[in-house]
Parts: sequence; structure tokens; C-alpha cells
Amino acid sequence: MEVSDYHHRPLISDRVTVNGTVTPLALLADGRLWWSEGGQRCLSVEKEVLGFVAEGPYIIIKTLIENRDGCCSTGKLFRNDVVFQPSSQESHASWCHKLSEFIDSLGRPKRLFVFVNPFGGNKCGKKIFVDQVKPLLEAAQIQITVQETKHQLHAKEIARSLDITKYEGIVCVSGDGILVEVVNGLLERVDWDTAIKMTLGVVPAGTGNGMAKSLLDAVGDPCAVANAVLAIIRGHKRSLDVATITQGKTTIFSILMLAWGLVADIDIESEKYRWMGSARLDFYALCRFINLRQYIGCVSFVPAPGFEAYGEPTSYRGKSISKGNYSDPSEAESVKLQNLCYQGPEINVENLNWRVINGPFISVWLHNVPWGAEDTMAAPDAKFSDGYLDLIIMKNCSKLALLSLMSQLDKGGHVKSPHVTYLKVKAFILEPGPRTQDQEKEGIIDSDGEVLARGKGTYNCEQKGLMAYDKLQITVDQGLATLFTPL
Repeated sequence: MEVSDYHHRPLISDRVTVNGTVTPLALLADGRLWWSEGGQRCLSVEKEVLGFVAEGPYIIIKTLIENRDGCCSTGKLFRNDVVFQPSSQESHASWCHKLSEFIDSLGRPKRLFVFVNPFGGNKCGKKIFVDQVKPLLEAAQIQITVQETKHQLHAKEIARSLDITKYEGIVCVSGDGILVEVVNGLLERVDWDTAIKMTLGVVPAGTGNGMAKSLLDAVGDPCAVANAVLAIIRGHKRSLDVATITQGKTTIFSILMLAWGLVADIDIESEKYRWMGSARLDFYALCRFINLRQYIGCVSFVPAPGFEAYGEPTSYRGKSISKGNYSDPSEAESVKLQNLCYQGPEINVENLNWRVINGPFISVWLHNVPWGAEDTMAAPDAKFSDGYLDLIIMKNCSKLALLSLMSQLDKGGHVKSPHVTYLKVKAFILEPGPRTQDQEKEGIIDSDGEVLARGKGTYNCEQKGLMAYDKLQITVDQGLATLFTPL
């Protein structure tokens, strides 16, 4: 049998009734549902069918299909269920069996743990879940356990102790913050090497939605709830690099970005204008352009192949984490338990080819995926699992030139500016310093949209960060985490 003949071979066929009209209907071996009521019609079970239910003599095919404007695709999805009546009870049972068998063969998740963040973005996460996410998951007959987050780090606490054997994935209906918490929680488990294999999904319901945008834009889909949920239902997977940030005995894990300087200042200090909604970022960016800051400091990095010409040669400038001896037995036990958790990639950083770029800097930005937010393509060349972080450095730039290049962030054009240094790195050390014009004041280090460290004189500097405003090191573990993806 020819391959093309096999693909067109019907797994089951029948003359059924659709909308009062008798028509031939077939489920083909390639997963297409074909019928001719009202003209020839076709559905891809893998791409467009969520699931089906039997109601009396009828079978309802629950679909999510792409809206088209004439011959052009809009990328937007809408529900358009198909109801048909098989010719007999025996045919009805056969159709249910074949449809179940084929859908099961696709490897879709059947049980998901869902985090819903009611506080993120415009505080509409719960409404998005109830109105848009839950109906699609139910149509796909996926069993869900739902947990609303009550406070910051709640998702991390739950991920750290969740019985992962009960689920085939964890879904975050939120911005990027809950996804970051889940990754950190999974990696802080004693069974981290098993836990981090749990597939993670994200549904855009926050302010930034950088990870959802990166996943969906990779296939030309809009950053919309329905598209994100369909990607989760279909169950396709892709690897994701995870960055380990260390300072002394403190370790956290990052999957999106790290920023110091202009980008971090805008992201964090604009919180004081949260009442303005998303316009706060544009407003505060203008404030920062008018009163432009530069920061003293330096960055050291191990360049990816092809980027060895950037910076100047240097020796390893980090510090090894001291395990030490502990007189307090409880402290020793705590450290012993911590050492059973994920410690970062096994890289001999001291013997790598380190290079250095000295400040002053306007901005230093590290990115793991292309989009930092739905309107910010921070690192257009970033890949999900290439084992590198994309480093974007801005320095020695006039206010007018800076305004011009920042206006190109929505398409990634800023990286082509002569005022921007853009390269890929395997490891990175940040040594942050004070502002050039007021050395009594320092800056903010932002990791995945949250404050990692606050220097003196910064916004809310009385609040303690996870780390000190001091030297920190970042290494990358290629493809450590796994995401649901539309690919």
C-alpha cells in the first residue's frame, strides 16, 4: 500500500446525519474527519478537535478552529462544535471507540494541576480561568485540580511538596511569575531530577506574559488564551534552559531574564504608578530617558562560539561557594538537605574562556527566550534550549538615540543599533556598582520581573531582596525544564 493511500484509508466510515442532512463521514488514518454536508468539509483531530461526547443517539465533536478572513488566517480560534447521528447503535459505539482510540494515541495529558493567580495583571486571572480556560480543558476531558495562589511564593511552596505522580503537567494561568515560582519549587525538592521533568504550561493572564508570547510567536500564533490552552491540550513538548543564579550560599533559578540598569529601573520603579495600568511602563520609561542614569560596574562572561571577540580576556572573577563546617547541628542538617536539591549545572567555570566588559552601563540585560513581554522582543535570536543566554548591553548612548532604539523593542530592532552590544554567553558574572552621577545611590537587579537585589537609595530600598546588591554569577543548564508548546 502506498503511503498516500494509507493516509487516506478510513479507520471508520458511515452515512450519518449532520444538521438534518444525510452525508458520508469518515475518520481517515491521518486523523482527518471528512464529510460533505453543505460542501466538502474536513477537520484535523490532532489540531482542531478538543474531544467528543455522546448524548443519546448523537455524537458531539468539540472543536476549536481557526477563524479565517477570506483566504487569510487571523490566528484567532473559536468554538464550532459538530453534531452528527450515526446510522445505528452499533455504528455509534464504533465511532466512540475509534475516536477515543485515535485521541488517546496522540499522547495528550489527562490530568493537570492548575495554578490560577487572581492578583496578576489586571487581576483578571480567575475570570480568564473560569470563562476561557476551564471550558476548553473540560471539552478535552482533562481532569484538573485547581489551586488559586494566595500570596507571593505560594506556588513555589506547593510545587516543592506536590505529589507529582498524580499529574501529567502543571499549568500556570498567570503572568511569568507563577511559572518561575513553580520551577524554583521543583528544583528545591530532594527528587528534583524527577520533578523537573514535569511538563509545564503557561496561559497568558498577567502583565508581561513573556514566556507565553515566546512560545506562541514561534509558530506565528497570537498571544491569546485559547491558543495557549490548545497548545497544552495537544500535549506537544519542548525543552527549556534554566539559569542558576548564585551569590554565596544563596541560589535561585531563572527562566526568563535578568536585568540591571535602565530596564530593571523601569520594570520595578514604575510599580509606584501601578494605578496607571500598563501605561505606567511607557510613562516611567520617559521619566528615565529625561533623567538618564548610568551605572559603574563590570560584566564577565564566557562567550558562545562565534562571540569570542567581544570584551577583553580576563581570569575567572567569581567566588566558589564554601560548604564550610558547622558547629550548629541544625544548620549542618539544613545545609545537608539543601545540598540534595539541585545545585546548578556541573560546569568547571574557573577553567573557561572568560572575557570582561567594563562600564559605565545604561543597561545590562540577559534573556533566555525572545520576548520579555507581549510588546518587548528583547532578544530576537534567543532559543529555548541552546544552552546560552542572550546578553544585551547598552552604553555610551545619547538620549535621542536611546529613545529611537527603545522604540524598536516591539520588533527586536534595537539589537541592530551601534549603541547595543548583543551576544550569547554560557556563563556570566555581574559586578554592579553605583550611579555615575550620584555614587551614594545604587541600582536594582531584576530577575524574571521580581526584585533580586536593591542597592542603597533605590525605590523601596528598605525592603530586603533575595540577594545583596553585589557580585553574582549565572550559569545555564541546557534543556533542564520542559514546556507544553504549540510546535
